[in-house]
Amino acid sequence: MERHFRLGPWLVKPSLNIAVRNGTTSRLTPKAMEVLVCLAEHAGEPVSKEKLIEEVWPQTFVGDDALKGLVAEIRRVLEDDAKQPRIIETIVKRGYRLVAPIEWVDGKPDTSAEQVQPETVRGPLAPKRKFQMAGWAILASALLLLLLGAWNLAKVRNSLRPKDSAQIHSIAVLPLRNLSADPNQEYLCDGLTDGLITDLAQIGSLKVISHTSTMQYKDTKKSLPDIARELNVDGIIEGTVQRSGDRVRITAQLIHGPTDRHVWANTYEKDIGELFALERDVTEDITRQVRSRLNTPQGLPTQPKPVDVKALESYLQGQYHLERYGEGGGDEELGSAAASFQQAIDHDPKMAAAYVGLVHAHSSLMWPSPADAEIVGRAAQKAVDLDPQSADALVALGGVKCGRDGDFHGAEEDYRRAIAAGPNNALAHGALSGLLFDLGRNDEALREAQIAQELDPTSDNLRDAMYRLGDVDHAIAIAEATLQANPNDGFLHHGLYRYYATKGMYKEAAQHAEKVFALFGDPERAARIHKALVTSGPQAGIRQFVMEMEKLVVAKRGYFPVNIAVGYTILGDRDRAFHWLEEAYKHRDLQRMALDISLTDLNSDPILVLLRSDSRYKDLVRRVGLPQ
Repeated sequence: MERHFRLGPWLVKPSLNIAVRNGTTSRLTPKAMEVLVCLAEHAGEPVSKEKLIEEVWPQTFVGDDALKGLVAEIRRVLEDDAKQPRIIETIVKRGYRLVAPIEWVDGKPDTSAEQVQPETVRGPLAPKRKFQMAGWAILASALLLLLLGAWNLAKVRNSLRPKDSAQIHSIAVLPLRNLSADPNQEYLCDGLTDGLITDLAQIGSLKVISHTSTMQYKDTKKSLPDIARELNVDGIIEGTVQRSGDRVRITAQLIHGPTDRHVWANTYEKDIGELFALERDVTEDITRQVRSRLNTPQGLPTQPKPVDVKALESYLQGQYHLERYGEGGGDEELGSAAASFQQAIDHDPKMAAAYVGLVHAHSSLMWPSPADAEIVGRAAQKAVDLDPQSADALVALGGVKCGRDGDFHGAEEDYRRAIAAGPNNALAHGALSGLLFDLGRNDEALREAQIAQELDPTSDNLRDAMYRLGDVDHAIAIAEATLQANPNDGFLHHGLYRYYATKGMYKEAAQHAEKVFALFGDPERAARIHKALVTSGPQAGIRQFVMEMEKLVVAKRGYFPVNIAVGYTILGDRDRAFHWLEEAYKHRDLQRMALDISLTDLNSDPILVLLRSDSRYKDLVRRVGLPQ
């Protein structure tokens, strides 16, 4: 029977790694729960650090700091105070003691020979028990001598050593948890998580899951085996970050995900100005743990140099705002991100990562300006000049060449250089896939999309690839399955609008079009689309959707001319479709910065290719620079 226990006001459920109080559930990491259970099984008694470490990390060398980090996590989750403990008391230089009242809900813990109290073995049965133990010891010694006579000592050791089933060829870094007293330090945790992923991603023989896919597990209650299965990885890295003044401490541990087996743990501490060096220390240790499991030795980036603390703070704040934008924030988040990245550059003009951040902050805007386009072009080139081996910088520059300059050959070179520099960079594989589709090299494009999807399982690479290949049913199946887990994702609904429209399923297309405006915070426009759909039919609903987009462009609240052209193509109005395609070409510097379908998709979007028989289409394809 599963053992739960009450600890003061908390009901602790070890199998679920949770503690519940007044209907509120808090989660502990598996190793922290193991520490808590060990203390609970010896409630009221001092438990040495050595015993706790042996219980939680058997046959693994772990320093005291790792244990301290877990105890700190327990105290934070259970709202305990180390100075005035109500749950866990620190026994200086010895260990810890559980001082809170405990009640085992499903029965007290099993009592083994080691846990039996002295008075239990007193009386007439005690000598017999001692004799049995001595007999077993003699028999074990005899068997060992026989083994030593049959095999040499090295073979015996190998036979007695547990087989290592924790093969690790792929890793996911879960979002590091904030143990700082200041909740505003969350940006630091996110930045360090992203930094570790970036460093590990440069190990070519190790598959590393993208940051965008692992961030969904922030504060998750899912078990590590479930996460490992969903991300299709062997290894999972989880840990904590604690900042005190200018000192930063990271506690990290490597877990064999499918079995929830602990492999390694350690704690690191440096000044915040040496944050990149701190990341490298963690990366090097993790690499050493998995190196024997990799097919070929791999190097790491060059030794990072100390950075300006103010520049680093601003950079991490910028990354934090970009993350919030990805979770549904608007242009305001991008504006905050851009300001933070510019501050980082002002403090340290040689920080290549800040220039890459600036590119992202001035892209995917609702209403871009010529200044945004100019900033993106300069920042992408500057990032590559400062760090020619930065995969992210090369992808950014490739995007500029492809979208603004029509230099598809140069863009492909940059994307391939990015993949060579960062084989695990999902963004690079995805960008190359999109370009290859635009150039009509579908087989190559599909391979890159598959790699990108494997590295970033929550991304749209594979469904978009299926759509471009004309397998619309497959694209719909992927999107609908994804929608079950993310029903409020407006981008998914927009994709389904296009997919269903391609199949002539206009009612379903209009229903998803309505959802797009509702989820992007414009219920009045969504209501008008719904009214047109109900009163005049599916195509009327689609027409209303297209008209609402046109109104936004006129009001300078959004710029998506290719999306409007797609809508008019669905409706069979070629003249209006070409009007908006020409608008996109005329302002292509702005269009590539906007939250719009790319003009370079003319040859690969199944809806836009319906215009192929029109001479205007061929002329536009020629001017954009795409293959005829």
